[in-house]
Amino acid sequence: MRKTVISAILSMLCFMLLIGLALAVEINVSAAASLREAVTELSEIFVKRHQGIIVQKNFGASGALAKQIENGVPCDIFFSANQEWIDYLREKKLLDGENITTFAFNELVFAGNPGLKIRDLKDAARLDKIAIGSPKSVPAGQYAMDAFRNEGLDKQMEKKLVMARDVRECLLYADRGEVNGAFVYKTDAEQMAKNVKILFTVPQGLYPRPTYLMALTSTGSRKREILAFYKFLRSPEAKTVLQRYSFLVN
Repeated sequence: MRKTVISAILSMLCFMLLIGLALAVEINVSAAASLREAVTELSEIFVKRHQGIIVQKNFGASGALAKQIENGVPCDIFFSANQEWIDYLREKKLLDGENITTFAFNELVFAGNPGLKIRDLKDAARLDKIAIGSPKSVPAGQYAMDAFRNEGLDKQMEKKLVMARDVRECLLYADRGEVNGAFVYKTDAEQMAKNVKILFTVPQGLYPRPTYLMALTSTGSRKREILAFYKFLRSPEAKTVLQRYSFLVN
């Protein structure tokens, strides 16, 4: 008899759990890899305050994420590390044009072995192997290429570059010693670096300011829970979280 009662209770709990999951509102977020920790924490804060909401997170290079959205991968809120991929999706009518806003800013730095005597781009150009994100899909890689070009070092650099899928992979190559150093965002270097350190900051005048934009997709703008999350992400509290991860905010 006791076993029957316990079995019935467990069955009821499982049933209630399944019902809860079925009724839960799912918010799909696609965000630039360098936002992983900040967006994860912000999602956890929001979910704790709003029962019945699940935030599914997808991190990667901004260009790769934009292509995924174009190909039908579910996304309600898109975070891009530059304007280009926002414009790309907006032209394809996949974003809600009225809900696109600046989320945060970053800085491009060179991270390498602490023993290297490297102080600027010209010093870095003398190294053998340097990691950058693939410029075709990784905004940080495009920023690095802009800096090389404006400093007149693009031809000197081209045979030294090791392309990575995103900024985190760049940093990983440097940490493992597979390259002499990597051009990454300041936030990534400060949060993730283990065996390397920031050796210099790339002068802002040599490349566009790294700007993260946040946009609701056309489908994401239709649910009030998603609109509430979007509003929270623009709040002073969210900006405080971003600052703790060394992002710059207005």
